[in-house]
Amino acid sequence: MAERRLVVDFREIGMEDVPLVGGKNASLGEMIKAGVPVPPGFAVTAEAYRYHLERNGLVEKIRGLLEGLDPSETDDLIERTKKIRELIEGAELPEDLKEMIAASYKRLCEEVGIDDVEVAVRSSATAEDLPTASFAGQQETYLYVRGVDDVLKYVKKCFSSAFTPRVTFYREEKGFDHMKVALSVGVQKMVNAKAAGVMFTLNPVNGDRDVVVIEGAWGVGEGVVAGKVTPDRFVVDKRTMKIVDRSIAEKPIMIVRKGSGETEEVEVPKDLSSSPCLTDEQVKELAGYGIKIEDHYKRPMDIEWALDGDTDRLYIVQARPETVWSQKAAKPKEEAAPEKAEIILRGIPASPGRASGRARVLLDVSKIGEFQDGEVLVTDMTNPDWVPAMRKAVAIVTNSGGITSHAAIVSRELGVPAVVGTKKATEVIKTGDLITVDGSLGVIYRGELKEEERPVAVAAPVSKPAPPITGTKILMNLGEPDKIYDYKDLPFEGIGLMRIEFIFADWIAYHPLALIEEKREDFFVDKLAEGIAMVAQAIYPRFVVVRFSDFKTNEYAKLKNGERFEPKESNPMIGWRGVSRYISPQYAPAFRLECRAVRKVREEMGLKNVWVMLPFVRTTWEVEKALAIMKEEGLERSRDFKVWLMAETPSIVLLADEFSKLDIDGYSIGSNDLTQGVLMADRDSGLLADMGYFDERDPAVKRAIEMLIKVAHKYGKTVSICGQAPSVYPEFTEFLVRTGIDSISVNPDVVEATRELVASVERKILLERTAAILDKLNEG
Repeated sequence: MAERRLVVDFREIGMEDVPLVGGKNASLGEMIKAGVPVPPGFAVTAEAYRYHLERNGLVEKIRGLLEGLDPSETDDLIERTKKIRELIEGAELPEDLKEMIAASYKRLCEEVGIDDVEVAVRSSATAEDLPTASFAGQQETYLYVRGVDDVLKYVKKCFSSAFTPRVTFYREEKGFDHMKVALSVGVQKMVNAKAAGVMFTLNPVNGDRDVVVIEGAWGVGEGVVAGKVTPDRFVVDKRTMKIVDRSIAEKPIMIVRKGSGETEEVEVPKDLSSSPCLTDEQVKELAGYGIKIEDHYKRPMDIEWALDGDTDRLYIVQARPETVWSQKAAKPKEEAAPEKAEIILRGIPASPGRASGRARVLLDVSKIGEFQDGEVLVTDMTNPDWVPAMRKAVAIVTNSGGITSHAAIVSRELGVPAVVGTKKATEVIKTGDLITVDGSLGVIYRGELKEEERPVAVAAPVSKPAPPITGTKILMNLGEPDKIYDYKDLPFEGIGLMRIEFIFADWIAYHPLALIEEKREDFFVDKLAEGIAMVAQAIYPRFVVVRFSDFKTNEYAKLKNGERFEPKESNPMIGWRGVSRYISPQYAPAFRLECRAVRKVREEMGLKNVWVMLPFVRTTWEVEKALAIMKEEGLERSRDFKVWLMAETPSIVLLADEFSKLDIDGYSIGSNDLTQGVLMADRDSGLLADMGYFDERDPAVKRAIEMLIKVAHKYGKTVSICGQAPSVYPEFTEFLVRTGIDSISVNPDVVEATRELVASVERKILLERTAAILDKLNEG
């Protein structure tokens, strides 16, 4: 195996290291390079997280605790995840890892000239299959941690936060492999925050890119981000650097240091509660840093800042791309308030739009089961536990929070109107009241107001450099169809892998054979076609490679009424899956429904950019049978309809010449299953993983990939890859480019980084070849 990087200084990393250190840590390193004031620190990498689990033999124990989990049984979920967290936190970190962390902490203390300097210890999620943009903050952060023993303690606590009940529930619900999760941990000098908050380099309410919006309050930033306090708000014009709008809030509480790793709420001194937390000079200085960060990243940014009470210096402690307005090309025109409508409450406009509905006032998250679709959620504040109700709401109103609070951010990402910081919504509004929430104006009206059609003003184009051109195509993997709107503007040439298992589990829910039995075939076809079309339409004319279903028997059995149709297999991983199902008498009728859904998308909906892929191919004869069924259902390879085979078994590599003679266009390598097959190493075996067997970078696996590419190209077939390896290992991506792969399909969060990496590798290869030619000429 390649040598593991377990601990790295922030100054050694950048955005190309997201798979190793996660987005938060990579961004800190990137900002240091850009000359932005960032408190120093270091990252304990995702490799260290895996190392801790492997060295202590925790992988199999965690799998055992999750076996048979029903995520809807809340008490059981809480109990199991509690035991998992206790396992992770109770195990000793490997000695060499402890020594590396201790040495890095010592160097940090020496650098800042403080013995046992206080640090923030925070989780930084790395590349994985989970799309978490709408629910960020699910892992944990610990502030004011002092001393090496506590640093080690809270690093493990961050590791264990990969298994909070909420995160575990989400992965289980979506069918993700829990052991594919990896966390990095950032250890950063703690700013003794006199004040702190957030900053957007656009207006997050209406998308105006000519301004910087800053929110802040006394104490650490948790009060602003969590919506516990209504913050001061400043709007700065980017061109003139003038403060064009300000709102100074009453700030009765602030969050301060309590002890190592802990904070507490205290009352703000009366002489400060109504005073601005920043001077005008500090507001402008902060806005300047925001513009500098935006210029560096070439996109609108969401930034966290802190004002050091000891030095009165401003620091940037986190930055991430803004994820809502930066994806949009237009914004609604400012709305005027209806003249005769009765205003019952005002607050901060947090998410644009207007919606009416009956109010549901909830003060405790344990009561969200009472919330009904189409109601207006009225509460004190929200956190990630409120998301199930927020997704049902037509609008959201809170007592506390600003435009960067959880309620505001999630409302904007869900497209739900929201007004926050009303102070007394839960007193003024009663459950059952019919109200209208105007999230653009920050106003709540009595009764129902009809939404009027308004003209849309196109936003001014934003200067953004074109992504680098690469000879190797960069494709994207996608699971949930509705996430395409978050990612459609990323620089990819097509979807290299669209998993339809998410549509099966979430949109259809029933086993397809059960629906056939109930004469509900149209329901299946329509739902599957709807999900595929959503993606194909969003990225047209770029192509979408739809992988036909590849559940294993135990996974199909979890669908409604699925147990009646699925056998019990001792090893479903290498059992009745992929093409072997499609050609079997038992499942062939369901496979025909999948074909009809694809045909409907292509012919009835006119989306000819949809191609297909056959998974878990073992033999040429089974592919011939599957292609014959597809032909009978009207799916036949043509100039604008490509058929790919998943290359996941040793047999497809060994007989690549025979497979290439079939009526197909190319291959997509599934590096996880191919590694399993080549090394005969169960990808779910914690024991083998602990011993270092399961590694896509193994020479035998790389040799197999080289063989496939060479033979496929001989027959004019294309080769892609859609496994996890390119999303996780930059050196593996370089190997693929040098081997001549045609395209690389990666997870959304590393599309841009992969394009940059591939471009740099291709430039390196070109320079190497040029140098070789020059050397040869000089020799002559």
